[in-house]
Amino acid sequence: MATYLDFEQKIKSIQDEIEMAIIRGDEAAKDILEIELEKEVRSVYSNMSDYQKLQLARHPDRPYAMDYIDLILKDGYEISGDRHFSDDKAIVCFLGKIEEQSVLVIGEEKGRGTKNKLMRNFGMPNPEGYRKALKAAKFAEKFDIPILMLVDTAGAYPGLGAEERGQSEAIAKNLQDFAALKTPTIAVVIGEGGSGGALAIAVADRLAMMQYSVFSVISPEGCAAILWNDPSKIESATKAMKITPDALKQANLIDDIILEPSRGAHRDKAYAANAIKKYFLSSLEGIKKDRDYVQKRYQKLMSYGAFSE
Repeated sequence: MATYLDFEQKIKSIQDEIEMAIIRGDEAAKDILEIELEKEVRSVYSNMSDYQKLQLARHPDRPYAMDYIDLILKDGYEISGDRHFSDDKAIVCFLGKIEEQSVLVIGEEKGRGTKNKLMRNFGMPNPEGYRKALKAAKFAEKFDIPILMLVDTAGAYPGLGAEERGQSEAIAKNLQDFAALKTPTIAVVIGEGGSGGALAIAVADRLAMMQYSVFSVISPEGCAAILWNDPSKIESATKAMKITPDALKQANLIDDIILEPSRGAHRDKAYAANAIKKYFLSSLEGIKKDRDYVQKRYQKLMSYGAFSE
C-alpha cells in the first residue's frame, strides 16, 4: 500500500476514485479523473513548503541506497568490515559496474521493516562504518576506480560505544582523506543528509542532491529545541535553516540538483535510479577530462564559508 503524506490527501482521494472507475470499467470517468489528478499533482508539488520537502525526504517509501544499487549496479560485490572492529551494516560498499564503467558505490542504508532497520541501525553509522567506507575508497584509489556515494542518514550514531571507539575521529579522518583521493568522486544526497554523519561520505568532486532531499548541520527538530526550546517549531526551523537543494545551490554549497519524478522518487524508483546513473556517468566524463581535478576539489572545499566585508 502506498503511503500518502498529509498534504497529499486530495491526491490520494483522486487516485482512489480512479481505481474505483477502473474496477467499474468506466473509461470516461477514468480519463477525466486522470486529468484532474495531473492538475492536482502540479498544483501541490509546485507550491511545496520547505517542511513538506523535508517530509518527502523522510518518506518511508523513498528509495534507499540498496534500492538504487540493485537498480543501477551490475555484477555487484560487497566489501565488508573495517579491519579494526566489525562490519557496520549502516554503510554498504559495493564494487561493480554502471553500464560498462567500473565503480565503487558507498551508501548509507536505513533498512526496511523492523528487523532490517535494527540491523542497519536506522541508517546511523558507527565509526567502523566510516572506516569501512575509507578502506573501500583507498582500494578504489589504488586501482583507479571512480566512487559514487549515496548519502542518506539522520546523522552518525551518538551512542556511548560509538564515542568510545572514536566517532568524531573517524568522521574527521574521512573528511581529510576523501578530500585528497586520487580518483574521481561523486556524491548524491538521496534523502536526509544529516550533520557530520552525512559529510563523512559527501566530500567529492561533484556533490548533488535529489530534488526532494535535504542537507543540514543538525535536524530541524534539534535546531528548534536549541533555539526556541520547543521541538514543535520544526516548520520554522526548517525554513530558517535553508536545507533544501534550491537554497544550497544558490549558496554554492552543492553543484547540482537531480530532478525526480513529479511526485517524488518513491513513486517511480526506476526513473529516479536512471537519473542518478545518468548524472554519475556525465559527471565522471567531465571530471576525467580535467587532469587537475584533485586540486580543484581542494579549492572548492576551501571556498566553503568564504565571506567578504
